[in-house]
Amino acid sequence: MTGWTTADLLPQTGHYCVITGATGGIGLETALALAGAGCMVLLTGRDPGKGVRALTTIRAAHPDAQVAFALCDVASLSSVNRFADGLVAAGRPLDMLINNAGVMALPRRELTVDGHEAQFGTNVVGHYRLTARLMPLLRAAASPRVVQLASLAHLRGRIVLDDLDAEQSYDPWTRYQQSKLAMLLFALELQRRSDSGGWGVTSLAAHPGLASTNLFRRGPRESLYARLRTAVIDLFCQSGAAGAWPTLMAATAPDVTPGGYYGPTGFMETRGPAGPARIGPNARDAALAAQLWDRLAAMTGAVWPEG
Repeated sequence: MTGWTTADLLPQTGHYCVITGATGGIGLETALALAGAGCMVLLTGRDPGKGVRALTTIRAAHPDAQVAFALCDVASLSSVNRFADGLVAAGRPLDMLINNAGVMALPRRELTVDGHEAQFGTNVVGHYRLTARLMPLLRAAASPRVVQLASLAHLRGRIVLDDLDAEQSYDPWTRYQQSKLAMLLFALELQRRSDSGGWGVTSLAAHPGLASTNLFRRGPRESLYARLRTAVIDLFCQSGAAGAWPTLMAATAPDVTPGGYYGPTGFMETRGPAGPARIGPNARDAALAAQLWDRLAAMTGAVWPEG
C-alpha cells in the first residue's frame, strides 16, 4: 500500500499502545490519531507538566479518548526499568510499542545519567532496554507490533562500534546519523530474532521526512548557517500531523511487511502520504546489526526471550 494517510486509519478499539516521547511533536500527533481511532494510548515522557497538557489536547479533540500519561525518561535506564516494571506488574497485553522519543544534533557532547552520549543513549539505548523489558506484554498480545523511529539521516550514518558513546570524537550531526541508523538496524534485527525465536512480534520502522516539530528547533543554532538551515527546513517541512503518517501506517495498516520501513512518498521522501521507504546499504548489514545488538545487550543488561 502506498499513499497512506489518516483517512486509511482503521478503528483501533480494544488495542493498547505505548508511545515514548508523546508529549509533543510526532509522538503527540501519533497519540492524537490513535486515540481518535479508539485505541487506548499510554503517553510517556520525562515532564509530567507536558504530559498533562498533552492529555488535555487529546481530550479536547476526542472527549471519549482513553489516554493516560506515565513518567518514563528513556535517557535513564532506571526510569525505563521503573516504568516497565509497573506495566509488567499490571499485566495488560501490549498491542503496539512506538519508540518515538529522541533528541537531535546536540551542539556539544552531553551524557545521560548512565554515562552514554546523549543522542545514542536517548534514541537507542533506552529504547532497546524498554523493548526487551516489555516483550512479555507484547508476546501476550494477538498481533503485536514494535515501531522504531528512524530518519532520512540514517542514509549518511555509520556505526562506530568501538566509540558508540563518542568518547574519541563528537560531531552533532554525525552522532545523530549514527543513532538513527542504529534504530533502523535494531528494528530489522528485532524482526530477524522474532522470526528465528518464534516471538510473534512484528518489528517495523518509520521516518517522518521533514516535519515541523520542536526536534529541529533543539538542534545547533549557534551560527548564522545553523539558523538559516533551520529556516529553510521550516519552509519545506510538512506538518507534524502529516509527519506521523508513516508511524501510524507502520503501527496499524493491515498489509505492512514484517521488517518493513515506511516514510513519506513525496519529493525525496521529505513529505507526502506514507509508503515503503528506502533502506540504506549500511542498514542492510545483518552482521553489523547482530554486533550492535550484542553491544546494546551488554550496555543495558537486557534479556531477550530464548524462544
